[in-house]
Amino acid sequence: MRGVLLDLAGVVYDGEKPIAGGIEAVAALRDACLPLRFVSNTTRLAKPAIVAKLHAMGLDIGTDEVFAPAAAARDWLLRHRRSPHLLIHPGLEPEFRDLPRGGQPAVVIGDAGEAFTYSALNEAFRLLDDGADFLALAANRTFRDGDGRLSLDAGPFVTALEFATGRHATVLGKPSVDFFLAALADMGCEPETAAMVGDDAEADVAGALRAGLATALLVRSGKYRPGDETRFDPPPTAVVDDLAAAATWIIERRGP
Repeated sequence: MRGVLLDLAGVVYDGEKPIAGGIEAVAALRDACLPLRFVSNTTRLAKPAIVAKLHAMGLDIGTDEVFAPAAAARDWLLRHRRSPHLLIHPGLEPEFRDLPRGGQPAVVIGDAGEAFTYSALNEAFRLLDDGADFLALAANRTFRDGDGRLSLDAGPFVTALEFATGRHATVLGKPSVDFFLAALADMGCEPETAAMVGDDAEADVAGALRAGLATALLVRSGKYRPGDETRFDPPPTAVVDDLAAAATWIIERRGP
């Protein structure tokens, strides 16, 4: 093991509180001299807000250690000289505030929450039907909401627009291979020497293994439900109780 990717929601924290043992587990991985990157599909908070939230929980983390889909979307838009049409949560809008407008449009869809109105979806559909590019920040089916229950994530709405337009979105967050590889490249780690820890058997675990990571651990916290480990292919390398158990598993098998 030469590096570790960690999901955030459901692995390090749940709602507004750290998961028991999670902060200490991050410290243990750092003490073992394992570089870390926090790879999150959250599309409701801009990166500075994510970092501020983690600091408030007692997690010492740098902004450059967090990888979220909004940054990948910004890079794509600038590289392709597209103007964003945003269907996202208001909390994420600052990430796109300074981008050029008025050019060829690209629809950017994330977890817009209450902004997923018929009017907003239909406006996005019409732009896509006219040929706009189609970017999905993430395609997760569900997330664990503040009340402890699962809620619809961006994926069902991405799928609705795909069905209506007959087109496939370019997914920029997990399980995109490029997303995983960008985080690994940032810490100089090859996929075959890296581990991923997540609570989503599809986006976190199967996605990481398809990207070539040697190890992907599924934790029984966050959105995990019994049987998730058998629902998607490839299956997890191992299923552990939480991040603390995952850190122990990784450190014990780290190698010289």
